[in-house]
Amino acid sequence: MAFEGLAERLQGTMKKITGKGKVSEQDVKEMTREVRLALLEADVNFKVVKDLIKRIKERAVGQEVMESLTPGQQVIKVVKEELSELMGGEQSKIAVADRPPTVIMMAGLQGAGKTTTSGKLANHLRKKHKRQPLLVAADVYRPAAVDQLETVGQQLEMPVFSKGTDANPVDIAKEAVEQAKAEHHDYVIIDTAGRLHVDENLMGELEEIKTAVNPDEIFLVVDAMTGQDAVNVAESFNEQLGLSGVVLTKLDGDTRGGAALSIRAVTGTPIKFAGMGEKLDQLEPFRPEGMASRILGMGDVLSLIDKAETNVNEKQAKELEEKMRTMSFTFDDFLEQMGQVKNMGPLEDLMSMIPGANKMKGLKNAQIDEKQLVYVEAIIQSMTKEERQDPNLMNASRKKRIAKGSGTSVSQVNRLLKQFNEMKKMMKQMTNMPKGKKGKGMNMPFM
Repeated sequence: MAFEGLAERLQGTMKKITGKGKVSEQDVKEMTREVRLALLEADVNFKVVKDLIKRIKERAVGQEVMESLTPGQQVIKVVKEELSELMGGEQSKIAVADRPPTVIMMAGLQGAGKTTTSGKLANHLRKKHKRQPLLVAADVYRPAAVDQLETVGQQLEMPVFSKGTDANPVDIAKEAVEQAKAEHHDYVIIDTAGRLHVDENLMGELEEIKTAVNPDEIFLVVDAMTGQDAVNVAESFNEQLGLSGVVLTKLDGDTRGGAALSIRAVTGTPIKFAGMGEKLDQLEPFRPEGMASRILGMGDVLSLIDKAETNVNEKQAKELEEKMRTMSFTFDDFLEQMGQVKNMGPLEDLMSMIPGANKMKGLKNAQIDEKQLVYVEAIIQSMTKEERQDPNLMNASRKKRIAKGSGTSVSQVNRLLKQFNEMKKMMKQMTNMPKGKKGKGMNMPFM
């Protein structure tokens, strides 16, 4: 999960104050000191930390907390709201041109992941918003940059406008926009050149492209692992180009998170997306409130729903619910569900989005070993079609054959069969729960 170290520190600090029936000024002072240290260790800008702690202190010792029935929880609410505000408060969405196409210019230093992020953004717009983007290869300087974008386009089965490495980037951008209009593309995503550092030549060219195509959005792609340097880069680009948004890459890595928490406060530029992995579908809209909740261990339901809606087929979901209700759920269905869950991203990230998961018995501090899922898949795939449909066929010789075919043991096969039967019973109970006052039955979440 992003901000792992910061999250652990802050969750530990918040836990100390949660159960308090009464919160004194001394309690608030100790809590804010811990928060300040945690943020500084996470590489958050010193001035940003100072201003944040001041606001938390003022609110935490004010009437809204001291006169509350649950002062400890009110303090946590204050911290969450202020963290969210620090990262921008409300989610900032992509601007849409009055007349298509909407032109998005991608800028950034070399190595930040600009080309891959351009592909991820195009993929997001197509999958989530049903749009038809055109990718534009305008980085003619970096070796193989054009080839890389064309490869990304092939993987996504998406068009890429390219004129090779000898053409002028400004001309490439202008011609691409004209082609997009002619071919009725909704978006044009221009992958511009980067440098190893900010320089006049780079900025001059980017300003020329900006003047030529008048983009609706100028996104700066920033590597979150560069810490405070990311903030400095964002300031430089913002002064020269007037950024409309930031895309943070490698937020899933071993990053302390300071850049994400500082960049909005220092530059005034909203973070619009976050790259959460290397795959072309691992780009998330950045929700400040959701990220603040995840950092404090409160989950992020909206992002979880987003992932589920993108990866789960509604027709299949209804069929699956009926199978759960009638207990006709098979190992084939289970295998299909595993595939859909895996497409939603790492399990640890999904767990961090579920409110209260970090407090659930057996899940708190649980290390999710995704390698175990490989063994589960191998066991199921070693079964015959009949065995997957009816696990009751299993006898000793069948189990021995399945264990041998999957590289596991008979005890692992037995364990999976037992867990599968228990899961079927639980699913039936949940889908057949009595209807409430509003007349709605209890369905499995996101199924």
